[in-house]
Formats: sequence, C-alpha cells, structure tokens
Amino acid sequence: MSHQDDDQNPNGGAEFIPRDQPQTPARTDEVLPDTLQLVPLTSRPYFPVLIQPIVVDQDPWAEGIKVVADSAHKLVALNFAEPDGDEIPKPGEFKNIGVVARILRVHQTQDKLQFIAQGLRRVRIREWVRKTPPYVVRVDYPEETTDAGDDQLRAYAMSLINGIKELMSLNPLYSEELKQYLNHFRPSDPSPLTDFAAAITSADPEELQDVLETLPLLARMEKVLLLVNRELEVGRLQAKIAEDTQEQLSQQQREFFLRQQLKVIQKELGISKDDRESDADTFADRLEGKDVPVHARQRIDEELKKLQILEPASAEYGVTRNYLDWATSVPWGMYSEDSLDLGHAREVLDRDHDGLDDVKKRIIEFLALGAYKGEIAGSILLLVGPPGVGKTSIGRSVADALGRKFYRFSLGGMRDEAEIKGHRRTYIGAMPGKFIQALKEVDVQNPVIMLDEIDKIGASYQGDPASALLEVLDPEQNSEFLDHYLDLRVDLSKVLFICTANQLDTIPGPLLDRMETIRLAGYLTSEKMQIAKNHLWPRQLERAGVPASKLKLTDPALRKVIDGYAREAGVRNLEKQLARLVRASVVKLLEDDSQKISIGLNQVEEVLGAPIFKKQKPRKGVGVVNGLAWTSLGGTTLAVEASLVHDGSRGFRQTGQLGNVMTESAQIAYSYVASHLKDLGIDEHFFDNAMIHLHVPEGATPKDGPSAGITMASALTSLAVGKAIKRNIAMTGELTLTGKVLPIGGVKEKVIAARRAGIAEVILPIDNQRDYDELPEYLKEEIQVHFASDYRDVAGLLF
Repeated sequence: MSHQDDDQNPNGGAEFIPRDQPQTPARTDEVLPDTLQLVPLTSRPYFPVLIQPIVVDQDPWAEGIKVVADSAHKLVALNFAEPDGDEIPKPGEFKNIGVVARILRVHQTQDKLQFIAQGLRRVRIREWVRKTPPYVVRVDYPEETTDAGDDQLRAYAMSLINGIKELMSLNPLYSEELKQYLNHFRPSDPSPLTDFAAAITSADPEELQDVLETLPLLARMEKVLLLVNRELEVGRLQAKIAEDTQEQLSQQQREFFLRQQLKVIQKELGISKDDRESDADTFADRLEGKDVPVHARQRIDEELKKLQILEPASAEYGVTRNYLDWATSVPWGMYSEDSLDLGHAREVLDRDHDGLDDVKKRIIEFLALGAYKGEIAGSILLLVGPPGVGKTSIGRSVADALGRKFYRFSLGGMRDEAEIKGHRRTYIGAMPGKFIQALKEVDVQNPVIMLDEIDKIGASYQGDPASALLEVLDPEQNSEFLDHYLDLRVDLSKVLFICTANQLDTIPGPLLDRMETIRLAGYLTSEKMQIAKNHLWPRQLERAGVPASKLKLTDPALRKVIDGYAREAGVRNLEKQLARLVRASVVKLLEDDSQKISIGLNQVEEVLGAPIFKKQKPRKGVGVVNGLAWTSLGGTTLAVEASLVHDGSRGFRQTGQLGNVMTESAQIAYSYVASHLKDLGIDEHFFDNAMIHLHVPEGATPKDGPSAGITMASALTSLAVGKAIKRNIAMTGELTLTGKVLPIGGVKEKVIAARRAGIAEVILPIDNQRDYDELPEYLKEEIQVHFASDYRDVAGLLF
C-alpha cells in the first residue's frame, strides 16, 4: 500500500516539490502507453495537477516502481483503493478512474520507497493484465467534455478563484501551493483550476473521487465550488476560535503585567506588603485585645520573627505559618460573662426537660455555689444513665442557663491520645488536640465542653486517651494544660466539663475519681407521657410539617405506645415509634388533605403491629421468687426459679447465662440455706439426696452481679419448705455465708422497675435506706419497702 506524504499540509491538501525540481507537464499530443503498472493510494485520490511525494512499502511495490523509473516514459497509474484493514488492496477494491503520473525521483529507506509523482491526466482501467502485486492494467485516457459556454465557465472559474483567494487569507499555507500551481498552469484554464481547487480542500476521499470521475467540466466545477465553500466555512470557524482564544490570552497577559507593575509601584511607594509581612500583620492583629501570658507571648514573637525571614515557598514557612495560625486563634484571657440567675436556670431546665427533679436539684445546687461565690470555676460533672434519658441535652441546657458557649465531641471509640493532647509539630499534618480546637471554635476560655460517651474510650498502640484525660479533668492540673502541638500552657480551669456515660464499670478509677457523678435513672410512664406531649410529639409534627390541628394522639393511645412498644428507661425508642405513627398518618393526609386524624388505641396496633411488651405480672409458685436487677438500659424485674430434679443424689446446677459473680452468689445462697435448715424450718435431710436446679430466665441474656443473693436463697427456701410466696413482693440484696444482707446499687432504677411491673412490696438491704430516702416522693407512692440486715429478716417476712 502507499500514501501521499502530506505532513506539511494540515488540511490534507497537495504538497508541491521545490521549483528547481525538473517538472514537465503532459503535452496534449504526447503518446501515452495503453499498459501501465498500478500503484494503490489508500489515503485520498490523486489529481492531474499535483506534484508531490508518495511513500509505498518496498514489498511488493519497490521492484515494479524501479522498472518504471528506468523506462523511457516513466509512467505509472495511481488509483484510489479502500482495502480492509492494513491488507494489500485487491483488484475489486480499486476505483476505476485514477491518474497517470510520471515518476521524477525515487528514494529508498529501510522498508519504504519514496518517489515524486507528477500527475498528467485521468486514466481509466479497462482490463487487468496481472492480478497479483505488482499489478499491471490495460488503460485508456478519457477525454473531458465541455458542456457549457465560455461565459458560464468563466463565471464558475471566477467563483473558484475568489474562493481560493479567501482561503489564502485564512491559511497562509495555501499561498505556497497556489504559487506552485501558477508555475505550471494558466489561471484562466478552467479544468486544471478545478482540479487544483479540489486538491487543496480537506474533503472526504469519496467526495474527491467523485470529482475525479466527473468528466463534464461544468458539473465538476459545481461540485468543487461546493467543496471550496464548505472549506471556507470551516476556515472561518477556525479563525474565529483562534481569535477568541487569542483575545482571552491577551486579556490574561495584560492583567498579569498590570498586576506586576502595580506591585512594583506600591512597593516603591511603601504602600504594599509581601506575603510574609501580610501574614505577620494578620497574626499580630489577632493578639490585640487578648491577655496573652508572658511565656506564650515570647514564643509567638519568636515564631513571628522566624516567619519574616523564611521564604514563602519553603516547607518550613508553611509549618511556622500553621503554628502561628493556631497559637493566635486561642482566645487568651477572653471569658464570657456568666448568667448566675437561679430563677432563669430553673426556667431553662424545666423548659427543656420534664421529670429528672433530683438531677435538676443537683445542678441548681451546683450553680448556686457559683452564684454565691460570684463565678463558676471549672468543674467536672459526670452524668450517668441509660441511653435516651437526656444526658446530652442536659449539658446543652446547663450551657444555656449559664449563657456560655457550648462545644460537644464524642470520645466513643477514640484510640489516639493525640486527639486529646495534639500531635507534635514534627509530624506532617500535625494538629492541636480537641480542647484547643474547641477553644478556637467558641472563642472564649470558659465554655461548657461536653465529653460524650466517656465510658467507651478505647486504647491502642497509639496511646491511652483515658490516661491523657487525667490532666484535663483534674482541677488542680488543668490550669496549665500542655498541648503537644502548641507546646504552650493553656488555662482550662474555667471550663465547665460535662461528661456522659452509660455505666461506670469501664471508666478507669483515677479518671472517675476526678468527676462528680450525677445519676439519671429511667422515666416512669407518667413522666414519659409528659415528655411525649411537651417535646417528642410536637417535634415530630414540626419535622413532618403537619399542623397540630390535623393530627392528634389520644392519651390512651400514647400510654399504649409507652407500655407496649417503648418500655426502656429512656425515650429514644418512644420517639421512633411516634415518628412511625406520624409517617403513617401523612400517607392518609396525602390521599385526603381535608381530613383531621385522631390516633386512638386501634390505630396504634394497625401501624406498629402487636405490642412488643406484654404487661408484666409478678411470677408466683413454689421455688419462684421475683428479684430486681439493674442493666445499662435501666432497671428490670428478674424471676429466679428453683426446682427439685430428683432425689437420687445430692447436687446443685445453675443455668441462665450467669456470670462468675452471680454463679458465686448462687453457691453462697445454696450453702447458706443448706447450713441453716433448722433455723429456716426446713427438713434437715431435704438436701441429702436432692438434685436442685436453679434457673434465671431469660436464658439468652447474660447476667452478672451480686444483688440476686437473697432472691436465690428465697427461691431455694421456698422449694425446700414447699410453700409459694403469697405476697406480691420483689427483692434485691447481696447475701454472705453468714446471712448478712449487703447493700447494692441502682436503687432508683430497681424501684422504678418494681412500680412498672405492678409490684406492691420491695425488700432492700438496710444499708440502702439512705438511697431510698433520697428518692422523690412520687416514686415511693403505692409501694411498701422493707429493709433487711440479715437473711432471717427476709425469711421471716416471706415464710
């Protein structure tokens, strides 16, 4: 295969050899041979007016072309062909009409052969003499016909000349090609002019072949005029794009030079600053009005001097600039004024929370101490309670009551102590710790900072964040808190820290010792009713955009939601269930917006399904005793069952996923009852051959703790005496081998659980009487409490 060497012509047009190349146009009376070698052109057709290089593969065309070049006439046929892929064109893929050309010069490279071809006239294939490369064909030379008068041809020729002139103005390369053409042809000769105009266009090969095959001159001129006009449109569009691009570049260059000149003028006049001076002034301005400690001021001044001598493009400049950005953003000596009005504080707490009277009382007492002194020094409060009881929202309310800024971040899952104390400046991407970030955001040194989920801090090879908090949460040390990034002492003693946790077991002892603990127990049904009416239901209506007049929830329906679907200690699940009711109602409102919906008892089950919780009834029977337990979700009742499996051999088995402590409590209860049979009125030989099985439902729930000791002993005693406990009673307390009843925790949660289950009497250790006396009066209503110091007190009450 071969192609025309048109690298010099961006439009794919003809390329002529230099003027000193010997070129001889064909004479009309020249005798042309009727048999020619045929060379395929695969890129575009060749025209009679062209003189340009053609490159072919040495195999299989080189041998034939050399024979032609050495012949007397030096003539070869050049026909356009469209092969499949890179294969050698087959005879059926050649166009019938091509151009006969004279080979002027041959140049051989490694695997290519280049020769200069001078187009002479059109040639037509009549017969294939050789159908394998190099091809040989028998040809004739068709004559063009003139199908119009001279005036008409002259008019078309002038149109072509005008089009060529315009192309000259759009692309200077056309000028060189026109000069080469004028060296060999007269401008007034319409046939060569038409072929030349077609050759310099970037038309498709099929269109150019159509021009080559059109012998009537006028028809050919019409086709070429269309190609030239289309080329002009493309050229104009290219020129416009180039002009627009140049304008944009010129404008940008102009603005750039003007800015550079402006900088130079301002610098000469002393009214401009470079980046270093601008940054230094910015940081210095930030310190105005701040009471920066001496040691911090000295360090910042040193860094400012260092910044002014560093190159802005250096890495050290960026490190120093970031350091100064943080150091000057700390609100040194800036404090907000506290609102110490206890009446206002009560209003805020009552507005944001229903119930929690004991918690509110503790917070008011804490604020009263600050009001009496005139300022609230930094303190650390720990709010402990089940999820959803309002620990985080109480922290926000305290900040609102004091008029302080509030910042919250969660410690849950934190494993890197650098989150607390910051990274050292040597690390890439180093940043201060969360407390410096908090001060920067609130812009005062006495905010309320809430540390959520302090019981869920992790530890890893990167350090122990809980240990890093020891300095922060110690009032004796946090006045000189040292952040690793700033490496400056920062006063956190005026910050009010409020921490939240679900349980105390996972908080390290030294950290727990630094905080004042306030427990939040779960809510009673009556308290949940008030919370739902005053806060949860209005919030759901607001989120859904539903007016309160269109959607109402009756009190019986709300009570059913609380008792049947949201019995946990907090109100988070209750809010989810209320949201489901609102969404189901919105669907009905979309169907008929004019209706007003009232959700009653029946509608609750339609939307939420069957109740998850059935009404708890105290369990009764021989060997069955109700205990009280504390969980991270609040208090709950716990039935303990004892059964005689057989009387063939002595043994004791416990089930119900009991933890180590609870298993030991069961062993102690068994040992105590077995060693005090006479005192408890039990047959002295009952345990001799008895296999006893003690079970604590529900079996899939892990249980642990010592507070079920007297409950287990009572279940074993009930089994041994063969009597069921008639009274509606539940109990909690740790039992020793000598029968002493030791105190337990979670008294409030357990009393709430007993009330929720409808239990009338409760047995508590006598050492927990103080905890019971501190409970609100409304919790003590409708329940009778007995205090026991020894198990004999319990047994006497039950049996």
